[in-house]
Amino acid sequence: MKQKTSEYLESPPSDTPSKWRNEAEWRRCNKAWLRHSKHIAVKVLSYMKQEHLTQSAMAERMDCTQQYVSKILKGTENLSLETLTKLEQAMGVKLINI
Repeated sequence: MKQKTSEYLESPPSDTPSKWRNEAEWRRCNKAWLRHSKHIAVKVLSYMKQEHLTQSAMAERMDCTQQYVSKILKGTENLSLETLTKLEQAMGVKLINI
């Protein structure tokens, strides 16, 4: 067992970059807007819970698909001003103050 582990550790790295490394680099480069996206996702989710809304009902209010609402709730969607406005109108709250 020990020999297999040391052989594995001494073997040359793969020619293809690892997926986790690429994802970590992407998160590092996009950290600023991802933070905002996550905060908005939490607000939307809290609102939906408070109002007992499903993703489909929220999508109907926003005039978009349930799949897009799901993406928003993951907190990794780069939201456009149009989408932010739709969210604000659907929820009746201000999400961003300038």
